[in-house]
Amino acid sequence: MNPAGESDRPGASTTLFEAVGGEPTFRKLVDEFYAGVATDPLLRPMYPEEDLGPAADRLTLFLMQYWGGPNTYSAQRGHPRLRMRHAPFRIGLAERDAWLRHMRRAVDRLDLEPQVAGALWDYLERAAYFMVNATEDAADGA
Repeated sequence: MNPAGESDRPGASTTLFEAVGGEPTFRKLVDEFYAGVATDPLLRPMYPEEDLGPAADRLTLFLMQYWGGPNTYSAQRGHPRLRMRHAPFRIGLAERDAWLRHMRRAVDRLDLEPQVAGALWDYLERAAYFMVNATEDAADGA
């Protein structure tokens, strides 16, 4: 499986989607995340839509599907192709770290069981590192 989880995952008796409480938990996670993004001077410009709602919905559907929920994301958008979809945006170390900071806060606010929170965080961290497409800081002339 690649770091962004774009390949099929083996099934389990209980999915993480079920373990966290399903869609309401993923919606809360993403809402908390985008509350931080909305005021982040580094990340907010990456979202061209005035309303962050469409981006939040896409991320929610993707995460729900990845973790064993309904396949609505693929039905609406096809294969995730995460790197391709993010290629137009410069994602360097600062952007990665800002994304992780907001996502860490969002995960912590869910008050999940430690093992479940750890599995979720491990994936999110791997995915964030996988999305980096610029190795030099913008200040360095990249």
